[in-house]
Amino acid sequence: MSPLIKHLGLVEYPATLAAMSEFTMNRQADTPDEIWTLEHPPVFTQGQAGRPEHILIPSDIPVVQIDRGGQVTYHGPGQLVVYTLLDLKRLGLGVREYVRMLENAVIGLLADYGITAYGKVDAPGVYVQMEFEEAKIASLGLRIRNGRCYHGLALNVDLDLTPFHYINPCGYQGLAVTQMADFGIAETPASLAAKMADKITQQISRQG
Repeated sequence: MSPLIKHLGLVEYPATLAAMSEFTMNRQADTPDEIWTLEHPPVFTQGQAGRPEHILIPSDIPVVQIDRGGQVTYHGPGQLVVYTLLDLKRLGLGVREYVRMLENAVIGLLADYGITAYGKVDAPGVYVQMEFEEAKIASLGLRIRNGRCYHGLALNVDLDLTPFHYINPCGYQGLAVTQMADFGIAETPASLAAKMADKITQQISRQG
């Protein structure tokens, strides 16, 4: 059964986190998987292993402590966030295997726009090679509860990247961050949402 796709628009982070957690906690063995596409107002999210020193410059952007893996990252309007609420155990997928699948979905979408991207085994996410440096264009973070995952990925489409300078993105000092707009791509999260969900669904169906 293909996941249900829900396009939620611009939604506050805390309410969305609560909804994800509730869905995952209450789902049954036959509950269909869901994929949520959305944007968030400006927010920093700090993962379970997050260290406060990775927030370099205080600002009025809220910092939310959350239950996914990883360090601090930024979400804001113009970034496509995709939450994948999947029963990995039912799908027969391991966590590392699924991380690679999510990365491949993003890489496939970017390839459709002529952007060459790649994943890294030691640093989950999707990266591109810029003229003088490597830069991250999408971040990943998951939480697994009883074999079921939530959280997901964030693809930088066309947003103000300034807040990334306030942090060590994903805990990496000096990590450069880029977006699709830097490659001349005139898209929005809303225009890419269905395409991204389809790429993820294709990756899942290949495991069947």
